[in-house]
Amino acid sequence: MNKIEIYDTTLRDGAQAEGISFSVNDKLKIIKLLDELGVDYIEAGWPGANPKDIEVFQQAKGLELKNSKIAAFGCTRKANGKPEDDKILEQLLKAETEIITIFGKTWDFHVEHALRTTQEENLNMISDSITYLKNCGKRVFFDAEHFYDGYKKNPEYALKAVEAAHNAGAQRIILCDTNGGCLPTEIKEITETVVKRLPDAVIGIHAHNDGDMAVANSIIALQAGASHIQGTINGYGERCGNANICSIIPTLQLKMDVDLLGNNLSGLVLTSRQISEIANKKANSYSPYVGSSAFTHKGGVHASGVMKQSSTYEHINPESVGNIRKILISDQSGAASIKEKVSRMSIGIKFSDNDVKKVIERIKELEWQGFTFEDADASFELMLRDVLGIKPVYFELKGFTVLTDTRGTGYLNTEASVKVKVGEKILHTVSEGEGPGHALDSALRLALKPFYPAIEKFKLSDFKVRILDGTDGTSAKTRVHIETSDGFERWDTVGVSRNINEAAYLAIVDSIDYGLLAHREMPQNSHILNLK
Repeated sequence: MNKIEIYDTTLRDGAQAEGISFSVNDKLKIIKLLDELGVDYIEAGWPGANPKDIEVFQQAKGLELKNSKIAAFGCTRKANGKPEDDKILEQLLKAETEIITIFGKTWDFHVEHALRTTQEENLNMISDSITYLKNCGKRVFFDAEHFYDGYKKNPEYALKAVEAAHNAGAQRIILCDTNGGCLPTEIKEITETVVKRLPDAVIGIHAHNDGDMAVANSIIALQAGASHIQGTINGYGERCGNANICSIIPTLQLKMDVDLLGNNLSGLVLTSRQISEIANKKANSYSPYVGSSAFTHKGGVHASGVMKQSSTYEHINPESVGNIRKILISDQSGAASIKEKVSRMSIGIKFSDNDVKKVIERIKELEWQGFTFEDADASFELMLRDVLGIKPVYFELKGFTVLTDTRGTGYLNTEASVKVKVGEKILHTVSEGEGPGHALDSALRLALKPFYPAIEKFKLSDFKVRILDGTDGTSAKTRVHIETSDGFERWDTVGVSRNINEAAYLAIVDSIDYGLLAHREMPQNSHILNLK
């Protein structure tokens, strides 16, 4: 296989995804991340389309890139015009990039109905634009828009269009599945035809994901003779997105021996997640290679298998792309899952086979009640310590009350009172909050701070509620999941009850207990001292 090029269009095609709006600084940050990753080309936007992209290209001139080249994107000249008078081509030249990518029509249907011009004039638009930009000293890439659909309807005209681009001096001819509906068999056959028709051209693929085949179509185009792939980080793009280069790159490098990123491949997960943060899009946990669940095992048989030999249930080594393996704890867990989980916790205790059986039974009992420990490692450790008899008792609950009313003001007020025993002391504290969970948390902290100063650092950073029995209406069981942070570490806890206030209270208690344990606070109930 020829040298494969990766052309990233996250900042242009990816920015057309619903819910994404990159600022100038966002784009500059992403350019640096993509350069560090090692992609060959970065399409930074469409100069002149908006003031933001104009500024991006201005500031990008000052970037010292190690691996990537910036490309500007635009289209061919207008029908019946001259390239030297065309405003779009003028803006592309003002971007002062070495590479300019322009798209042109290759489907006769679009020529007649979108451009409303003749087929011959469209070929002239392609040829004139490329020749003009090349004469201005630019490397020109040609995106053959709707090529595959155009070929299926009128193969001879589609081929004439890419021939016109190639003969005019385009350095790359990129075949586009713009509607994203082609099958891999179609992509392979049509790409092979173009490769034979233009044997000295560098052929590329630009696939959209409307049929959920963009990655497969990109890979098979390479096998058919293409050597240039366009795509986006995390598959961002219009409608269903573009080909996801976070899947394409590791597939090529790890399965087809195409060295694209070298050792930089281990930074793929971090890059994916950093760009999802910049895009303000929640990362897809189930994304191949880079998702947080990509190497997560729940079934006992699976967990046992990967611990003996990872290839039993993993197609690659997670670390090769910067990911990690996770073993989930649930009612499906076997002894191997529990032992693996405990070994990673480093709690420094002996763990017998009989202890494992006890833990599994407790997990099954709690999950039957509605608890889940998949995303609640802190609650799992506390449960484990309780089963083994080494859970520190920092305080005992004697009762709590939650009141919510408007007090005639129209403003909803929530007040919580808690009665707890710390050592030999009984404390009764009251606090207000924005809601029941906040009020309970504040009241508990108020009672415990004099005994455990570390609690001052704990902050609830996330609060999620899940109704477990939808058919039971307002009497349904509720699961509350809480994430807490001390400014450095984060931990997750869970509580379940038919009363949402009690569910929140149980999750908050675990949150406080685990935080105190992590900070090695000594319990006032001094008969339990094992804090390993």
